[in-house]
Amino acid sequence: MHAIAPPSSNNFNCFTGTGARPTLARVRRRFIQSVYRSDSVNFPNGVGLSRADWQSTCAILASKVVSQEQPTDKPDTGSGGTNHFPAVNGHKTAIDLDLVPIETADNSMSSSISSNNKPQPKPLTITDLSPAPMHGSQLRVAYQGVPGAYSEAAAGKAYPNCEAIPCDQFEVAFQAVELWIADRAVLPIENSLGGSIHRNYDLLLRHRLHIVGEVQLPVHHCLLALPGVRKEYLNRVISHPQALAQCELTLTKLGLNVAREAVDDTAGAAEFIAANNLRDTAAIASARAAGLYGLNILEDGIQDDSSNVTRFVMLAREPIIPRTDRPFKTSIVFAHGKGTSVLFKVLSAFAFRNISLTKIESRPHRNRPIRLVDDANVGTAKHFEYMFYVDFEASMAEVRAQNALAEVQEFTSFLRVLGSYPMDMTPWCPSGGD
Repeated sequence: MHAIAPPSSNNFNCFTGTGARPTLARVRRRFIQSVYRSDSVNFPNGVGLSRADWQSTCAILASKVVSQEQPTDKPDTGSGGTNHFPAVNGHKTAIDLDLVPIETADNSMSSSISSNNKPQPKPLTITDLSPAPMHGSQLRVAYQGVPGAYSEAAAGKAYPNCEAIPCDQFEVAFQAVELWIADRAVLPIENSLGGSIHRNYDLLLRHRLHIVGEVQLPVHHCLLALPGVRKEYLNRVISHPQALAQCELTLTKLGLNVAREAVDDTAGAAEFIAANNLRDTAAIASARAAGLYGLNILEDGIQDDSSNVTRFVMLAREPIIPRTDRPFKTSIVFAHGKGTSVLFKVLSAFAFRNISLTKIESRPHRNRPIRLVDDANVGTAKHFEYMFYVDFEASMAEVRAQNALAEVQEFTSFLRVLGSYPMDMTPWCPSGGD
């Protein structure tokens, strides 16, 4: 195979100052023609049949224009020249282009192909590190837990056909997005029965990710055990602490006088039972987790309240542009150090502009947990300083929201917008199963 020759120098007279000065269109036409006239590479599958072929072709053309070649260490084939493979980033691409491997005299394959005929790992490219994959490629979405977790289902609802990336901790999911390993993260923020997930509120302040959306997922709990295990054989039930709390009344009604043990996540409980062949232990998890880990469903829908729903937020490295053509929600966090009267003034900034607050959550200030009060008690009184997380129904593209935050900033020592994003308006009804 012959490498693609660079274009003739006659086509670049306009840059060297020699010859006539052609127009820009003529220069562009000559450049394109010179590349394709000298192209002697034959693509068996045709150029453009897949995104990978298209990317490899563009990279090869770009590399050959500047006369970059990567020779192999094979001997001559008898055609008078050394064998050459097109090189991209210094790596041979014979496999990517479905080219027939060259055989030597001893019928051994080219060194670019492994002995088991499997493609070698590709080096990372700028496409792998793009903030938003293009040309129809999948989004990489991080979630906390293992396959079968409710967070994985929320990631699939938020981004259908995404590539879900499991993480063992919430902190890891945040870092996966910050380090460009994932494009988004979908994490729970509150449950209709269990309340707020405080860990994620603290992580929202610690990291610099932006909320770009929300999704609400009905939670449908099942009691899972190994095949052949009956309820009367059980000695304990394991699951996430919130799942245990959400099923406490139902477990009592079932007559299960068993120990409750908390683990990191619901699907992880099912995986733990299957991996250790625990025949005296059941898990509270989803029906999908039962199918993934080979467990039987002893009881279906054991949540105490059928209206059990968890709200998840979608996180990204960059914020989205606020709009006014659909309902938006904005999340902020602020701090103040001048008593409860300031909190009243902050909330009044929204009330006077008819902006509805859907959530207010206070968390102790991690850097200043205790504050001395110098009053009649001569500084002996101590109390916590708090950060306040607020969600309100308005877009940052609206003037009333901008004015409200401008007023809030006058009364606070710290103010940060976590995100302005579309509200989840999906009609919801109690789930009857996965």
